[in-house]
Amino acid sequence: MTGLSLYTATARRASGAVIGAYSSSFGLASRLLPPQMRGDIQTVYALVRVADEIVDGCGAESGLDARGCREVLDALEREVEHALATGFSADLVVHAFAETARRVGISSDQTSPFFAAMRRDLEPVAFADEHELRAYVYGSAEVVGIMCVRCFFGGARLPDAEARRIARGARALGSAFQVVNFLRDLGADATALGRAYLPGVDPARPTEEAVRRVLDRLEGELRIARATVRLLPPDARPAVIAAHDLFAALARRIRATPAAELPLRRISVPRAQKASILARAALGASLQRAVPSRARGRAEVAR
Repeated sequence: MTGLSLYTATARRASGAVIGAYSSSFGLASRLLPPQMRGDIQTVYALVRVADEIVDGCGAESGLDARGCREVLDALEREVEHALATGFSADLVVHAFAETARRVGISSDQTSPFFAAMRRDLEPVAFADEHELRAYVYGSAEVVGIMCVRCFFGGARLPDAEARRIARGARALGSAFQVVNFLRDLGADATALGRAYLPGVDPARPTEEAVRRVLDRLEGELRIARATVRLLPPDARPAVIAAHDLFAALARRIRATPAAELPLRRISVPRAQKASILARAALGASLQRAVPSRARGRAEVAR
């Protein structure tokens, strides 16, 4: 392996290192994907993570002010656009992402809203209504779900009606993940970053009713997402189910926590429970592989 292929392989390994260093639940679930698909997902995650770090503190810790962080973020987006157009970047994370994106059909239709949402985080956030929240969540999370779906299908063209259903499920799952994180990080987001993402939820004194309202909606989104998993390629389903179940478990733990405690501690899923969820998903994948392909096809049609 030499030349561009060696460079691309190296870039993909660099992206894998990013997810290994920063992710817990997402990284664990991605291990259930086959190697090519897992590598593609890692390139998406790595780019998203780098952008997050620019706006979530690393830039400021290095001495940059908000304007300086914006300039770095803008430069990253320009580099992504250039790499999408040319197929090459001197930035390993960007190069790996662009190689995946060009192959599976990710475009500026997804990256532009994402970077717009990241820019919003460079200013104090206090969303006043649901419209502001939904616009932000679309760019910061839902388009990432769409990118992941493109990776799962490897760029294959789907019938329009099926593509819309799958995109709806991907957006619902991305939104649910993001809103769970808002609740989990309620106190830290407000005190360390000056952000209040959830309209009607006081980050210092959340009420039971306000938190319940948010949880009801995100759990509805989780149900929508779970119902569309069967439309994904079989090799992708165990990882998506595992990720869904990990975040559903986190949502249940948040619901069981008194609202007044949410700003004071970060709720998490215990390691033993995470391991159990992943084991169940892995077992399901093993059983699915054991079913003869013809019988599996009949089962898929029946569902």
